[in-house]
Amino acid sequence: MDTPPNPLIDNDSRRLPGWSMLIFLIAAPVIGAIVFWLLPVRSNLLVLTAFFGTCLVALLVAVLPLGRGAPAALGLRPVGWRPVVFAVLGTTLLSFAVSQLGSQPEGVRQVTEGLQGTRALLTLGVLGLLAPLAEELVFRGMLYGWLAGRWNNLVAFVLSSLAFAAAHTEPLHILMVLPLGFWFGWLRWRTGSLVPTIVAHMINNTIAVSAAVFLAP
Repeated sequence: MDTPPNPLIDNDSRRLPGWSMLIFLIAAPVIGAIVFWLLPVRSNLLVLTAFFGTCLVALLVAVLPLGRGAPAALGLRPVGWRPVVFAVLGTTLLSFAVSQLGSQPEGVRQVTEGLQGTRALLTLGVLGLLAPLAEELVFRGMLYGWLAGRWNNLVAFVLSSLAFAAAHTEPLHILMVLPLGFWFGWLRWRTGSLVPTIVAHMINNTIAVSAAVFLAP
């Protein structure tokens, strides 16, 4: 009886070609420049929406030539409910612990401060759903997949986690998301799937943004 491929040991099943990364790195700034030029206003929320939307469109352009192999190359593979629950619980505990170490990052405060009504819901949608989806697909989907195929899982785990943290730019924010970056990277490595990290990341951000928007004094 044939043994089904195991994404943890089958290197080819997770290989993402270097030309996909190159296309993404070219497409993202080109699409982003056009989108930002077309923006009617430059509010924080609209800029964030344009940024994460640009990332998703550029990623789609980069993996489209892979056809039906694109989801697997990005780590979008089915996984049982237990890894998802484990990921959500672990993320919630880790995020709570990290939140006790410092104040809210300035960038997050600027986006969420004083929001009410429709704008609050839109912010929740952008930061709670769109941002985690884009970040997971770019860092632990595309970048991890390319690094794991080019070198190995350990290199992919370390470099994608560091890149994820560095992308948050603000020093306090980098320090606060670094533990989550390594946690998400480990989940991606251990499960061979991006599904647990996407779900956990979305729930974590939704809780954090909801608290900042609706519970702040």
